Amino acid sequence: MVRVSQWSSKWRRGGLFAVAASVVIVLAFAHPASADVKTEELVEESRFTVERMLTDPDRPEVRPVVEKARGVLIIPELIKGGLIFGAEGGSGVLLVRGDDNSWSSPAFYTLAAGSFGLQAGGQVSETIFALMNDGAVNAFMSDEFKLGADASVAVGPLGAGVEASTTTHFSKDIYAFSRASGLFGGGSLEGAKIITRQDLNDAYYNSVTTPREIVLERKFFNRDADALRKALP
Repeated sequence: MVRVSQWSSKWRRGGLFAVAASVVIVLAFAHPASADVKTEELVEESRFTVERMLTDPDRPEVRPVVEKARGVLIIPELIKGGLIFGAEGGSGVLLVRGDDNSWSSPAFYTLAAGSFGLQAGGQVSETIFALMNDGAVNAFMSDEFKLGADASVAVGPLGAGVEASTTTHFSKDIYAFSRASGLFGGGSLEGAKIITRQDLNDAYYNSVTTPREIVLERKFFNRDADALRKALP
């Protein structure tokens, strides 16, 4: 009887994780518009996110961090929801600062995460991840990686709206700041997957691309992202 109970408990928990994973996929790949329209919207919304967060008087720590960042991942809509199991996801763009201090054209990514534990509610936030060194940037060059799982990438304290803590010491590889609406208790970005959006990258540049070619080698360029690049300090 004990063995059956233990197996049943494991099965139920595994089932919940499977459901959470499914919700993550739905959230991360929401808004099934055509790829070219989606890329334009993401770039434009990313610019609005940068402008709002860099001028937000309640988040004065964002600008000095971004000014020293080697790269930024901007997610205009990071959607979180959960009841016991939780899920969060959203698509955004990565830009990398060059040696001449100019910003690259954007590469497209999706963040997806699931969690299990005491949590409830829903939340939509706009989030900026500041990548503080080459190790953090290089981690993004793979098809996907987990925040906090790679030895070269440690998730630093998160800004108000995700977790109430700030920093100016730059001792971590990645820092995240957000503006959120709604209320969500529990959960964490630790272990979240960052996944390359090959379909969006190829559509935006009308070619077969890689993130490295876009943001580091700068083989691809799209003038539609000029306003976003200029918005970054």
